[in-house]
Amino acid sequence: MSPYQIVSHQDDFIIINKAANVHFHSQDGTAGVVAQVETDLGIKLFAVHRLDTPTSGLLILAKTSAAANRFTQLFTAHQVQKYYLAIAMGKPKKKQGWIIGDMAKSRRSMYKLLRSKENPAITHFFSHSIASGIRAYLLKPFSGKTHQLRVALASIGVPILGDNLYGKQTSDRCYLHAYQLSFCYLGQEYQFIQLPDEGSYFLDEGMQQFIQDSWSVPAQLDWPQKP
Repeated sequence: MSPYQIVSHQDDFIIINKAANVHFHSQDGTAGVVAQVETDLGIKLFAVHRLDTPTSGLLILAKTSAAANRFTQLFTAHQVQKYYLAIAMGKPKKKQGWIIGDMAKSRRSMYKLLRSKENPAITHFFSHSIASGIRAYLLKPFSGKTHQLRVALASIGVPILGDNLYGKQTSDRCYLHAYQLSFCYLGQEYQFIQLPDEGSYFLDEGMQQFIQDSWSVPAQLDWPQKP
């Protein structure tokens, strides 16, 4: 399977759909996804945010340093709206709401969520039962901490299915996918949507239908109020 697909090619940036289990950065002699796109297109690209290796989905790559600076300003001002899909097994401590707390390094390259909230990772979420003991999650991060969404779900007792670092449930992939991006760039509104195309649970007909029927426009959902 290709490590990425080009979703949109704009004057100042491109949007790609990164495959699961593809490194973001080059390592161990293997080109990361950004380096691979640069090689394939023959242009210099600038990463303005990132996805963990096991996570699939939408990524913005700027074509110039000026465009990268503009996107950095948008991210800093929380003006890039990002939505993710996830699947986990088990019963969560809560089915929707907010997960808020500082993050600290733990063991084995892991992170943990703390009760303190001095510089917290903030995640807003919904969930929906898709089968006995299995729930789909729609996640909206308000910050961009390392492993934030993986730690958030683990903190409410439901590590993402297939996340070998934070959970014990093995599967055909880690079920976390960057699903939608929306932002205003140089006065023009952009929205990009990419349904998952890997993983038996993501590809289940009922799951795909539910996403399109109920979570196709996340911004219009009645999100729980912040505590």
